[in-house]
Amino acid sequence: VAWFAKFCLQSRAGSFTFNEKLPKKVEEDKKQKASAEAEEEEEKEEEKEEEEKTRRKNSKQKERSESAEEEQPSTSTQSNPSQKRKVQRPTHCLRFRKGEKDDIWTWPIYKTQLPVTCGDKEGILIRNKLAKGERCIAVQGRWFTPSGFEEFGGKKSSRKWKCSIRCSGTNLGELIQEGHLITSPDFKRRKSAQRALFPSNQSRVSITQSEEDDDDDKDEVEEEAEQEREEGEREEQAKTAEGGSNKGGSHGAVKKSVFKVTCENINGTLYKHRFASGLCGKSIRTDQRWMTPVEFVKGESALEDPSWKKDIQWDGKPLSLLIESKILVIHSLLCKCNLCSSTANDRHDQDNDDDCFICRSQGSLICCDKCPRSFHQRCHLPNVDDAILGDDFPWMCTFCVQRISQPWRYPKKITYQEALTCRISDHLLECQYLLLCLYQADEDYIFVKDPCINVRNYISVIKTPIWLDRVVEKLQQNLYQSVQHFESDVQLIFTNCATFNRDNAEFRGMGERLKDLFEREFKSTFSIQLQHSTASNSQ
Repeated sequence: VAWFAKFCLQSRAGSFTFNEKLPKKVEEDKKQKASAEAEEEEEKEEEKEEEEKTRRKNSKQKERSESAEEEQPSTSTQSNPSQKRKVQRPTHCLRFRKGEKDDIWTWPIYKTQLPVTCGDKEGILIRNKLAKGERCIAVQGRWFTPSGFEEFGGKKSSRKWKCSIRCSGTNLGELIQEGHLITSPDFKRRKSAQRALFPSNQSRVSITQSEEDDDDDKDEVEEEAEQEREEGEREEQAKTAEGGSNKGGSHGAVKKSVFKVTCENINGTLYKHRFASGLCGKSIRTDQRWMTPVEFVKGESALEDPSWKKDIQWDGKPLSLLIESKILVIHSLLCKCNLCSSTANDRHDQDNDDDCFICRSQGSLICCDKCPRSFHQRCHLPNVDDAILGDDFPWMCTFCVQRISQPWRYPKKITYQEALTCRISDHLLECQYLLLCLYQADEDYIFVKDPCINVRNYISVIKTPIWLDRVVEKLQQNLYQSVQHFESDVQLIFTNCATFNRDNAEFRGMGERLKDLFEREFKSTFSIQLQHSTASNSQ
């Protein structure tokens, strides 16, 4: 009406031009506006409803979680599976309560490998390689043994990789003790690299520092090895038999685990822990190799020979006596232990010693492919570097190289004086061989360490101290010009021993025996003419 009145007034004044579609357009605009407002109201109502639903849902979830916590049983009671609410959490985002240890070695993502550190070096430890006794720690494409990684991390002086290497603040020794890590009890490696006879980059490390890192856990390692070698039932039978024979007192040596045995003109040593039967278990060691009892009697024959029990003699008695007394227990035909295994790898592992030939301890060993000897890398002379490991060529120890090469190195005999005047650089092999013989013979390490440190008043009596470690160090530093300089230092060790131990027959006797060994091996090694030996020694 208002619009129509206004229209009439304007039309009378002649100032307005009438548009017939205008009233209809206005009406449509009003309808659209009203419709838009209605839709806006509906949207607001829907938003309010959604917010209300969300609030109710959150409230219900909160009530459920509170109810679940109230129904959660204590740790001392067994919970009902229906009351538990499974919650999926990422394995790498575990939460720890206050005071709880961050045991990352139990996380599923670290099932096959662990991050480890030693000093400022970081690496990845592969669990199954550690269990096999292989190089198991990777650092930027390089592989290390535990002891090698310890040296790489600057902790070489400690020689205890189980304490030096850590995972998340915990040393590997604790993880091994708690069962989180498994190590090989006989961390023995077969060397397959042909080294240069005298590497130029020899380590200056003293040979007595070659005591393996895990020697501090030697008892534990030997116990694990013994558990693998013998089944519980056989062990108990043997113990019972030993106890019975001791009571009778007829055999005083039944408690021994090593027996000197003979078969006609062949001598060997039988090790109880390696014995399985006549054909299984290479338990008899000669100077050349390990053999089964049947091989010891008949060479390479593969036929069972029952006579081995009486043909092999121990202390003048047949080996059957030890078997009847249950000192040696023959394994069952169904036995599945490593000694009875027919696989090539298990039989090949029995070809070498379980202990280092020099220091007589276990650990990570390298095996000679020509003889039964095994060594720690740092016990052998020259020291065996990690860089020459891994090739497919056979490796020979210094003992074998010396034995094989002597005929063509010394085609004819020489005099003692001629040997002394030889240049040391041309005869490193002979000097290293002689030192290894002395180290192996000095079982108590009397002549190995610096006596000034542990022997009271030594420096006041001996004006020029010398010891085997120092001789090795001087040899590796090229401080000797001739063989005579080397021989003089070694002889000085024995002279000092006799001087300081004038009133101690025991230690003086040790020095005399070692001196006799050195002089005998020196003459043999350099092919000395025996008729000139006395005159040369007097000079």
